[in-house]
Amino acid sequence: MRLFKKKDEAVVEDLPAVTAESGDVDTDDIMRKYDKESNTRIWEGIPKIVVTALLIAFSIYCLLMTLLSTEQAEARLARFLAFVILIGYMMYPIRKTGHRVNHIPIYDIILALMGFVPFMYFAINVTPILLMGTRITPMLVAFGVMGLISLAELCRRCVGVPIIIVVGCLLVYAFYFQLSHNPDMYKALSNVVQKLFYTTSGVIGTPTNVCYTYIVLFIIFGAFLERTGIANFFISLANRIAGWSSGGAAKVAVISSALCGMVSGSSVGNTVTTGSVTIPMMKKTGYKPEFAGAVEAASSTGGQIMPPIMGAAAFLMAEYMGVPYIQVAAIAIIPALLYFTGIFCAVHLEAKKLSLRGMPKEELPKWKFLAKNCYLLLPLVLLVWLVSANVFTMAMSAAISILSAFVIGFIHFVQTNWEERSEGETFGMILLDSTRTAVWTAGDAFAAGAKNSIGVAVACGMAGLIAGCITVTGLASTLINVIVIAAGDYLIIGLLLTMLCCIVLGMGVPTTANYCIMAATCAPILMQMQVPLVCAHFFVFYFGILADITPPVALAAFAGSAIAKSRPMIAALNASRLAIAAYIVPFIFAYYPSLIAQGDIPIVLVIANTAMAMIGLFGVAAGLNGYLMGKINPIFRAVLIVGGVMFMIPLSGAMGTEVIVCNAVGAALVAAIAVLQKVLNKNKPAPLQAEADEKSESKETDVQPESNTDQQ
Repeated sequence: MRLFKKKDEAVVEDLPAVTAESGDVDTDDIMRKYDKESNTRIWEGIPKIVVTALLIAFSIYCLLMTLLSTEQAEARLARFLAFVILIGYMMYPIRKTGHRVNHIPIYDIILALMGFVPFMYFAINVTPILLMGTRITPMLVAFGVMGLISLAELCRRCVGVPIIIVVGCLLVYAFYFQLSHNPDMYKALSNVVQKLFYTTSGVIGTPTNVCYTYIVLFIIFGAFLERTGIANFFISLANRIAGWSSGGAAKVAVISSALCGMVSGSSVGNTVTTGSVTIPMMKKTGYKPEFAGAVEAASSTGGQIMPPIMGAAAFLMAEYMGVPYIQVAAIAIIPALLYFTGIFCAVHLEAKKLSLRGMPKEELPKWKFLAKNCYLLLPLVLLVWLVSANVFTMAMSAAISILSAFVIGFIHFVQTNWEERSEGETFGMILLDSTRTAVWTAGDAFAAGAKNSIGVAVACGMAGLIAGCITVTGLASTLINVIVIAAGDYLIIGLLLTMLCCIVLGMGVPTTANYCIMAATCAPILMQMQVPLVCAHFFVFYFGILADITPPVALAAFAGSAIAKSRPMIAALNASRLAIAAYIVPFIFAYYPSLIAQGDIPIVLVIANTAMAMIGLFGVAAGLNGYLMGKINPIFRAVLIVGGVMFMIPLSGAMGTEVIVCNAVGAALVAAIAVLQKVLNKNKPAPLQAEADEKSESKETDVQPESNTDQQ
């Protein structure tokens, strides 16, 4: 719902002309199909103004209440979810297709009231209800059931079915658990509703509290950043840095998606927004559609683990783990670097295999243009500094950053309007027009922030139910014991089982809510198996995010394939192959925390371990790609993969000789294959390059006689 285009045009003025190809696909349809949060009702005219005003009011309410309210937590969170449900049913229809303009059916009004009334009643009467304890009245039981049903249906609409299935199974188990202690049906239902609806152990638990306190503000901040033109600035910067190199379009996609993804907080949303620009560029360069869609999906998913923002999850991780934010961001640097190193190696090798060239330098943005617009980064820099310096609370830091984004946006509009001024237009006229544009754009950002918060808030409510069911029934200890017993003395089995749990629970869930679920359900499993706290949380977070590119669901990969007009499952498999680092690195730091600088380890070893891991990932990427200075046979590919993984094992102060031997063998295997490929392919051009050269020579031969005739 972007009201103004003018502000972005100045930022993309130097982008290559191939961006126009994005008009070949309807990105709105793709977003509605693969991103549940984008499947919204169509409002026009007066109803649109009313709905937009409500969204703006909701964002401002959340901002002010977070900063100023000292009200009881249960009342604040219940009222927050009441408004979320009311706005959610105004925005999200029951199905993807057949939307009528300015229409909301009666059953949606009933469902909205079924959720709004119970949560609001709880917020208004919070003290007497809490004093009742487990002796709640039948009316309160009915209210609790109605509220949970309404929230679950809204979650199905704006998040997806997988999380509903998980919550449904856990609710059935919780009900069964209560019946096993007391066969009275009503008493069992009353206990379940009281614990999951009227206490902070359920739907208004920690995930909802974190969403209300932090996530909504950071989502609003991200909406302001988008409207200052920072996303297009990132794309321009990526073009300047990597667009000239071999297969530069794919490298541009990797860089721009990493930068945009860390702010957006949605793998699917970022795939569609940046992919509408980068995927046509990659296809025009010569990449296959399946590969182009996979690159964008893998890069956008990787943006969620990209510090310093990490899709706002960095702030949540600091809260959950009880460590300073700056420490979380610092720890995330090495895994993110390795993730994107693996993708870069893969796209580079693919470009060499296909003999692809970079974009012409005259089509790339100018450094002067980038330097002139680099001030667009100031709100992001300010946010990181405020949170790192611990000068203000996290909520106040986000609020100050939102204000700075508004100011930077205003300056950007003034600059753009001044550069494009018509004859006779004075500075005062430009200032007035820029002020009007900035105010309307701020309203648009507040509305977009509210809309983007609905899905996250509902998912956090569901995450609270998951955590509540596990806590109330003692399922956490049971699940931990089952996995620990199944793993036995083999940590790898426990890690694999936990990985599967994370991928299943993370299907289609937004980044921040994804982490809330993982922290409540899967991280304790690894900590029980003696995996360090930080390593456990990073492990489950990464695999929860990877659900967006891991078949069979892989929503980000499917969205990328829709833009590329390719086969979805092939794109998903390619995306998983490109993101191989994310499947390998968490296992390594779970065994060897020194890879992410955990423990007493010198900085020299940290640098050495990172360099070794990057070289190892190059070997793995070459083995999976099947190309290194030439085509690699299957045996050599397997050797490269094994050698690359062995060379990634990190050194530490207390390492044994087996680590050194493993590193030496891995280095020898990778080096041997590299040398052998060099010898076998010496002076041998790539097949596609030879074919291109032959065509070029043929054209020159055909043209030469004409040239000679002209000269004569």
